[in-house]
Amino acid sequence: MKLQQLRYILEISQNALNVSNAAESLFTSQPGISKQVRLLEQELGVEIFVRHGKQLTAITPAGEQIIAVADEILNKANHIKAIAQEYRDNKIGNFAIGATHNQARYVLPTVLKTFMARYPGITLHLHQGTPTQIAEEASRGVIDLAISTEALDLFENLVVLPCYEWSRYLLVQQNHPLALKDPVSLEELVDYPLVTYVPGFGGRAQLDKAFEKKHLHPQVALTAVDADVIKTYVRLGLGVGIVATMAYDPVADTDLVALDASHLFGSSITKIGLRKDLFIRDFMYDFIELFAPALDKDKIQQAMAKSTHPE
Repeated sequence: MKLQQLRYILEISQNALNVSNAAESLFTSQPGISKQVRLLEQELGVEIFVRHGKQLTAITPAGEQIIAVADEILNKANHIKAIAQEYRDNKIGNFAIGATHNQARYVLPTVLKTFMARYPGITLHLHQGTPTQIAEEASRGVIDLAISTEALDLFENLVVLPCYEWSRYLLVQQNHPLALKDPVSLEELVDYPLVTYVPGFGGRAQLDKAFEKKHLHPQVALTAVDADVIKTYVRLGLGVGIVATMAYDPVADTDLVALDASHLFGSSITKIGLRKDLFIRDFMYDFIELFAPALDKDKIQQAMAKSTHPE
């Protein structure tokens, strides 16, 4: 049994049993993977995958358990490498961060600038995606940690650390009827088309719940994952924008009027998600504290220990 074989079966399971995609992800050949999987099955004396001709159609009950243990073994192997690197040189390594657009565009730049100046030997990999995409990547160990407001709680093998609270602005043109209204009510807001985040982004669920609670039906004219796109369409007069407060720049966005919407939609919490079995290197602790000063090393370790040994 080889670590490479375990890596192959895990990658196949994570690519919907598509061996070609697994091979592409691992920069190897499809026949090579298929051969190694067969050799592993022969060694173990059980089939890991159900086959129909040359196609893999399902994972066997034994395969489910084998793949789960393979995931643990491969993660521990990565731990060994990380521990060795930490003691060899704790300021050299790779660090993969997943973030949604708002975090990557508006929050992370100043944090990463400080981090990179402090750790020039660390190679950063920034993965931008939907909350579910980056949460899944953290769950699978593709990235070290994910930063998002949504979806992190969907994965049982993630420890979720609350970082900071944020609310929203309504953005309108200066000549818009709501520009001089403060505060704006939900009843007034439904009279105008809205431009806001797609479902699953930017705490969109809280917006929908606020309208549903009052039995109101908003006119959602356009949705986007990018707050800059939302602002562009507000400038074109297509509707009232609803964005995270972090997305409004009082210098660059002076042509838009920002109205506080915290009383309408409440606040949301940005969180960090990381695998319960992740070996956290010192520079990772430092990054988390830069991003969320309330999360020092002791608090992070306590949260990790609690997740591993719940009361």
